[in-house]
Amino acid sequence: MTFSEATIQDLVKEHYGLNVSVKALNGYDELNFLLSNEKNEKYILKVSNESHPFSFLEAQISIIQHLKKSSISDCFQHFSINKQGEELTKIVKGSKVYYIRILNFLEGTFWVDEKDKTSELHHNLGSFLGKMDHALQDFSHPAMHRSYTWDISRASEAGDNLKHILNHEKRRIAGYFLLQFDTEVLPQIHRLRHAYIHNDANDYNVLVQENRINGLIDFGDMVYTALINNLAIACTYAMLDEEDPLGVAAAIVAGYHKAYALTEQELDLLYYLIAGRLCISVTQSAYNASLDSNNEHHFITEKPALDLLYKLIQINPIKAQDTFRKACGFTGLINEDDYSDLLEVRKKKIGRNLSIGYKDKLKIVKGALQYLYDDKGRTFVDCVNNPSHVGHCHPVIVRKMQKQIATLNTNTRYLNDAITEYAEKLTATLPEKLSVCYFVNSGSEANDLAIRMSRHFTKQKDIIVLDHAYHGTSTVAMEMSPYKFDSKGGSGQMPWIHKAINPDLYRGQYKYGDTNAGQKYAADVQRIIEDLKKENKAPAVFICETLLGVGGQIPLPDNYLKTAYEYVRAAGGVCIADEVQVGFGRIGDHFWGFELQNVVPDIVVLGKPIGNGHPLAAVIVTEEIADAFNNGLEYFNTFGGNPVSMTTGLAVLDVIQEEEMQQHALEVGNHLINGLKGLMTKHPIISDVRGHGLFIGAEMVKDRTTMEPAVPEIDIVVEKLKANGYLLSTDGPLHNVLKIKPPMPFSKQNADEMVRLLDIALSEL
Repeated sequence: MTFSEATIQDLVKEHYGLNVSVKALNGYDELNFLLSNEKNEKYILKVSNESHPFSFLEAQISIIQHLKKSSISDCFQHFSINKQGEELTKIVKGSKVYYIRILNFLEGTFWVDEKDKTSELHHNLGSFLGKMDHALQDFSHPAMHRSYTWDISRASEAGDNLKHILNHEKRRIAGYFLLQFDTEVLPQIHRLRHAYIHNDANDYNVLVQENRINGLIDFGDMVYTALINNLAIACTYAMLDEEDPLGVAAAIVAGYHKAYALTEQELDLLYYLIAGRLCISVTQSAYNASLDSNNEHHFITEKPALDLLYKLIQINPIKAQDTFRKACGFTGLINEDDYSDLLEVRKKKIGRNLSIGYKDKLKIVKGALQYLYDDKGRTFVDCVNNPSHVGHCHPVIVRKMQKQIATLNTNTRYLNDAITEYAEKLTATLPEKLSVCYFVNSGSEANDLAIRMSRHFTKQKDIIVLDHAYHGTSTVAMEMSPYKFDSKGGSGQMPWIHKAINPDLYRGQYKYGDTNAGQKYAADVQRIIEDLKKENKAPAVFICETLLGVGGQIPLPDNYLKTAYEYVRAAGGVCIADEVQVGFGRIGDHFWGFELQNVVPDIVVLGKPIGNGHPLAAVIVTEEIADAFNNGLEYFNTFGGNPVSMTTGLAVLDVIQEEEMQQHALEVGNHLINGLKGLMTKHPIISDVRGHGLFIGAEMVKDRTTMEPAVPEIDIVVEKLKANGYLLSTDGPLHNVLKIKPPMPFSKQNADEMVRLLDIALSEL
């Protein structure tokens, strides 16, 4: 559309008989001009193209004429009549038809420019919208029944434009909220009240004067849709750039409800509808950017909308629902009980020794990437849940799982493309000789199978493990886990299990700075081999985590595995790398932990992160070991390798690579380690900070000389952090190491906040 100011001036003179000065204004999808006459009276002229057909422009006239009869009629623009006595003036330019309309100018400050937005003003905005929607109860127009991008009820369609958001974190958060929209809103939206609504009470359309709403302009987005969407849009834009966005929304909701009563069902969906509107906004901005648009209106809300999405994901949806309900006088949703009834049932019906974390128990009801929500409305940053490797409810993973489980899940006796595709993609991340996959359901099962294969291959039984190691909960895995068999209630050490000393550069015999510490610690593996020789035995296997988990979050010293592997292989044994807690890019420097040691194991065991919390694990071996295991005895696993698990595994791999999570882990991990080392210089209780990427341990002692473990101090710190919304845990043989293994979306902002809160907690000890 090209209409110059001079052209508009002539058209106004010709069709309206008015002499005016003209100034072009910005607009989203229409041309807008400010008109002024000799009396300094101002008008707005709009030029519409075929995107707003005649019938829809007629609807705008009808809705405003309807609202003229309401108590808030002065808050809407009125149309000027042309020489033919009509509100719309048809203009033909070449083959195209345009319509001109002139509206009176409303005085006031745009909401976006109002500096002092009080709670009273927010309440008044809600009240104004409630009165408008109440007045429109008996209004209808067929042109408003249309398919429209900016109708929140159609937010799911914004998923088509997610790909245009190039920043991984921003795309992931928008994708998460669109997933929640499909999960929480779509099944219910058809049951909600529907109405003819303005649909765009944004911060550039709402006018304010003397702490009251003075006007609402631009009916170009109106649509027939769920009534609550009108309120959701107003809340969305009013929440932008606010320190307490939920408090702002609650005041608007209260004002609306007083003027036009809302239902509990509508209120319970409002949080997700607000998020849905934001997702439409940010995906449209990204789409317009992909078209190289230079219209500033296409991007005007992009940054504040993204900022609000970041704030929204930190607000527990139950807290939002509870807040909105209470704002309208309904009963809230927050659970106030102490879980005594639930704990009693659990005590009776669940195994007594299934532990529960934290002194004051948590009931987690929802997860969102690196966040967890409980039923009391609290939000927690998850710093320890490494099975949810790429984030709780990662939208890409969930959608692919949903589609597959709705299509097929069966056992592995049938041909299926997913299992071979996954095996190829997974082995492509590993050294060439590790080429054959066996899929199982858990890390424990994987370690069990790996030991069985090793014993079959070597014809030996004895196993060398590290002291304090943990490899799972199956019988065999428990037998080779000193962390379990040496603990209270443990079965004790079996004669075929042999413990090598922990290669701990902080507490062990060989310390930081000893360049030969790795070889010196590996000598203890050789000692065991020599002792076995005296009994005419040899090790079947040496199994070792590539960074030690429950052993204390310990990176192995240089050359430890290289030397130990040489000793074991020389004795005819097999070397297993346990990557259950470590692998899939978590350490940042490499994709796999064993790569830090410049070795290639004979068997790699994978679990936890492989399925992002879905029960999936794998054993990957050499051709030689696989051939030996194929001895005529069938290996069958009902669920290992099922289509849903394989689709999940593929999705996890794709997300790690497409979202560059390994690099993210490196950058955020280094940032967090530096922050923790800064605390170490300030607080002597932190005596060692170690790790790689997002696999980090911080050891705490009462005294750096005696190295006495800081227990119960560390437990107090963990509880203090939990009270402030950060979930940490402890590890290590002495239970004095802070364990930090968050989901990979964990950000630098999360890291900084965690360090700040840890500083406060340590200062209060």
